[in-house]
Amino acid sequence: MPPISRSAARKLVRKLGGNARERKQALELIASLCDLTGGLRDSRPSLAAAGAIDPLVQLLRVGIPAEVQSKAAEALGGLADYDAAIIAAAGAIPPLVQLLGPGSTAELHELAAAALMNLAENADNQVTITAAGAIPPQVKVPSLDPDMD
Repeated sequence: MPPISRSAARKLVRKLGGNARERKQALELIASLCDLTGGLRDSRPSLAAAGAIDPLVQLLRVGIPAEVQSKAAEALGGLADYDAAIIAAAGAIPPLVQLLGPGSTAELHELAAAALMNLAENADNQVTITAAGAIPPQVKVPSLDPDMD
C-alpha cells in the first residue's frame, strides 16, 4: 500500500482540531500510520510535513482524556523513529514524562514509556528525558504489573 499523500496528511492533521469524533478518528488513523510494525511507515514524512507533531503534543496535556493521550503518545512514538529531534523540540518530552506518573492508566504508562524510549535514540534527547525526571517513574512502571511483584 502506498504512503499517505501530503494533501491527505494535511486533511487528517486538520481533523485533530475538530470535534471529538473527528479527532478520535484522525488519532486512530495517524497512530496506525505511524505504527512501527505496519506497512505504512513511509507515511511518517508526510504526516510530519503536514504539521502533525505540534497538535499531537498538545493532546498529551493534563485534562485531555486518557484514551486521547494514549493515541497521541502512540503516534508520537512511531513518529519519533522518523525524527526524534523535531518531536523533542515541539516539547513532547515533559508531558510524556508526566504521563508516567500516578493517575495514568497502565496502557498510558506503556505508550508514554515506549515513546520516550524511541525519543531516547537521539543522544540529545537522552539528556532532556533525564532532566525531565523520567528515570524514577520508569523504574516504578514494572511494579504496575501484579505478576512482577
